[in-house]
Amino acid sequence: MKAMLLTEYGGEYPFAERDVPAPEPGPGEVLVRVAGSSLNPIDNKIATLGAALAFAPELPALLGMDMSGTVEAVGPGAARFKAGDRVFGCPGGVRGLPGTLAEYVTADERLLGRAPDNMDLADAGAVPLVATTAWLALFDKSGLTSGERLLVQGGAGGVGHMAVQLGVHAGAEVFATVSSPDKAAVVEALGGTPIDYKALTVDEYVDEYTGGEGFDAVFDTVGGKVLDNSFRAARIGGRVVSTNTRSTHDLGPLHAKSLSLHVVFMLLPLVTGRGRERLGEILENVAGLVDADELAVLLDERRFDFRDIAAAHRYWAQGQAMGKIGVAVGA
Repeated sequence: MKAMLLTEYGGEYPFAERDVPAPEPGPGEVLVRVAGSSLNPIDNKIATLGAALAFAPELPALLGMDMSGTVEAVGPGAARFKAGDRVFGCPGGVRGLPGTLAEYVTADERLLGRAPDNMDLADAGAVPLVATTAWLALFDKSGLTSGERLLVQGGAGGVGHMAVQLGVHAGAEVFATVSSPDKAAVVEALGGTPIDYKALTVDEYVDEYTGGEGFDAVFDTVGGKVLDNSFRAARIGGRVVSTNTRSTHDLGPLHAKSLSLHVVFMLLPLVTGRGRERLGEILENVAGLVDADELAVLLDERRFDFRDIAAAHRYWAQGQAMGKIGVAVGA
């Protein structure tokens, strides 16, 4: 089969097309003919930082986490899917689990869900990582409920725009920080209220949108100073969830408000092998929302073939993308 392998880590993105043996599904696995994938910030982080990340694959590395496609064969003991089923998920792209930038991939069936019926199969490859991350943050970690005020930091980003929609679905009053009018339009179209963080300070938008009380839940998808701002934006006794906490922070504001801080590391079930069933369950729920027209993925206008994955990384690194960068792999 054809696969794109990264030959060196760093910012040059030296991917090379190679003919490699097609994998065979092991116990509890399925073999999937890949239709689509996508580029996530974590894919770029692995490609550039490599060995600095404990979960990065050895070189030459088959990267790519997101995947959609059709089941071709079923391994011993696998029972959730059969040949011909349309599936999607994040089955690999980390150490010990080959990625999805190839014509075929084997996947632990627990990591997959049935792909949405009302969505192009290749496009469905842009959904799994961002939707699963947002679901874990809002429901598994934060316990978001109807009527609460939710603030999403970075509401037009890949994970952020999913969180806005899931918050609206849950019945929350959703607000999201944005940096430009076009991103504000995205948040509004998804049912949220945009907040221009360049025009308003944290204290100003807390006063304007919550009467100074603060938000019940704050979802930080950015990290760094934004996580500190999230502590300031949360109400007394509120919850803060972050996907980016590899940094040092003053926890005084957390203590002063009796806040709870939760961290989402969506890749942990892949790395440890624990909790994989939950990811499959979430994907089944996500597919149902997509088919009910309650959840959609924002795709950047530029699409890439998996053979052009180096160009996709450079495009993302330049900050030009609006939404997810789709990567077509096969029919």
